[in-house]
Amino acid sequence: MKEQWSSKLGFILASAGAAVGLGALWRFPYLTGTNGGGAFFFLFIVFTLLIGLPMLISEFVIGRGSKKEAASAYKALVPRGLWRWIGRFGVLGSFLLLTFYAVVGGWIMIYTILSIAGFILQNGGDYGELFGMITADPWLTLLGFALFIALNVVVLSFGIQKGIERANKYLMPLLFFFLIILIGRALTLEGAMEGVRFLLYPDFSQITTSGLLEALGHSFFSLAVGFSCMVTYSSYLGKAQNLPQSASFIAGMNIVISLLAGLAIFPIVFAFGLEPESGPGLLFIALPTVFSQMPLGGLFLSLFLLLFLFATLTSSFSLLEIIVSAFTQAKPYKRRNVSMVAGFALLIAGTPAALSSGVLAHIQWFDRSIFDLTDFVVSNLMLPIGCFAIALFVGFKMNRELIHEQYLLSTGRWSTSTYTLWHRLMQTLVPLTIGLVFILQFVL
Repeated sequence: MKEQWSSKLGFILASAGAAVGLGALWRFPYLTGTNGGGAFFFLFIVFTLLIGLPMLISEFVIGRGSKKEAASAYKALVPRGLWRWIGRFGVLGSFLLLTFYAVVGGWIMIYTILSIAGFILQNGGDYGELFGMITADPWLTLLGFALFIALNVVVLSFGIQKGIERANKYLMPLLFFFLIILIGRALTLEGAMEGVRFLLYPDFSQITTSGLLEALGHSFFSLAVGFSCMVTYSSYLGKAQNLPQSASFIAGMNIVISLLAGLAIFPIVFAFGLEPESGPGLLFIALPTVFSQMPLGGLFLSLFLLLFLFATLTSSFSLLEIIVSAFTQAKPYKRRNVSMVAGFALLIAGTPAALSSGVLAHIQWFDRSIFDLTDFVVSNLMLPIGCFAIALFVGFKMNRELIHEQYLLSTGRWSTSTYTLWHRLMQTLVPLTIGLVFILQFVL
């Protein structure tokens, strides 16, 4: 018998955990910092509501409508043609994404361990140099990388209810609570309002074609759509779940958490004269800076890093689940063995990205390290392609009656009108926008 979520809340928290994670807390601040601040945030909100949300609903409809994980769902719905490759493309994309995502998870793991040991805040205040030292150390990086993957394997081995759902029910509320505490401290710093203005006041002259693509790609990345992760999650759903409502809640939570992450990070950045363009290391430099100014700062830094680690895990669970479920759909008793094999494969494939800030830093393609190039290929190329294919599938190929049934299941009458709007978006605005922004990066 196919496993299901034990409750509506369990599904929403697990899906929100998949969406929030590194997307909102790590990736959003540094992308905003390198793409003009408020203008990037504005575009991110627009793309999330007009493109990302309809895509999220689409993956929910495909998953529950087929009752299959991503690799099998499209074939089950449309047996003939190339459509079945959408799910397989998602499995490949999730694997590649995890090869660099788990590297960042490893950094967080190492920072958490060092913080608990009291080392981080005793470093003397040069947190940029500390970040460079940690990421350049091959043994530390590989240790964190391996531990992060091992934690994923352990949780996925227990399945949906006892593993993923149980972890998310406790971790997501705790993360939100500590994020509010961090914002409260950050906003009291001298010069903090400059950071708030940077985040909330858009200067559209700062937006480039690359920034436009980054904003679209991040709306996909942060909602975990494009690689059919949410197809797999929603395949475990019963009939009682209101899909449009759940998707709207998750998209709204993602925007709010991204806003809170920006309000926590950018006041610190401007108050202490840090560079908002610092890139992937921004969070690891800003967090110790503010906690070093707080009473019991070491304790709070350790707690926040621990919860940040958990939030990162909730996202990686969804990525690894799409891989594991692809090989255990007909044989669920093999979940533990498949999880271990997938973890070992990730360890091998992700090692070059893990070492790209240290011993492999000299290897560059298109002026990007292995880590940065993998991030670009996955986030800016593969995710838009995956979303474009899913949009066409739902807009023109999937059975219209089944789509209508799944969308309206457990909803009120008002949903009939929103169904029409949503489906028209999937036929017009969503694929056209994705295609146009994708092509612009090669033309301009």
